[in-house]
Amino acid sequence: MRRDDPAGLILVVEDNRNLSEMVGEYLESKGFGVDYASDGLDGYRLAAENSYDVIVLDLMLPRLDGLEVCRRLRSEAKKSTPVLMLTARDTLNDKVVGLEAGADDYLVKPFAIQELEARVRALIRRDRRQVSAEVLKVADLVLDTASLRVTRGNQEIQLSPIGLRLLGILMRESPRVVSRRDIEREIWGDGLPDSDTLRSHLYNLRKAIDRPFERPLLHTVQTAGYRIADLDAPPAA
Repeated sequence: MRRDDPAGLILVVEDNRNLSEMVGEYLESKGFGVDYASDGLDGYRLAAENSYDVIVLDLMLPRLDGLEVCRRLRSEAKKSTPVLMLTARDTLNDKVVGLEAGADDYLVKPFAIQELEARVRALIRRDRRQVSAEVLKVADLVLDTASLRVTRGNQEIQLSPIGLRLLGILMRESPRVVSRRDIEREIWGDGLPDSDTLRSHLYNLRKAIDRPFERPLLHTVQTAGYRIADLDAPPAA
């Protein structure tokens, strides 16, 4: 493991040796440092013990699949390292499952190596961005941007790194509607994801902050975008 790579340090967890070497050699040619693991258990151990800028994680792995690696990183190792999941499955349900496990972005095989690089750079750029510490509040939903702690009522809510950024964008703008394009640009920059990725993250966010509670706060405004607002609150006097 190296920490002197200016572009960032990437962990590639992939059991296809040819693909792993192709990805690693390309990223190294672009100034990244790269560590490798060929199965899920080794990938989890490296990711839990070290600090990486992004983990490129295959879904189908021997010994421990990518979903379980991701779940354990979030729940056991308490790692918030951005995860770019690679998969041959291209359905909304598969993407939702991966994002629910804690992945931040999805890339379907076969993919252009330049797109993988763009996704990796976008994840690093968003993760490194410094935001001023503040406490955002809409109704009984609270986001502490310093500690990244989310609560609603007396219940603590766990979100992925992308989920936290998405929540922060919507809460800072509340009750204004934020367009889909603005959200995607803010989170992914120029490395825009496919059309299902934002929808999957919004699905997970709505499930976390709304479904256990009586009053919904996350609203879809048809043809306009999304907003977080307490629409059932009585008007101000």
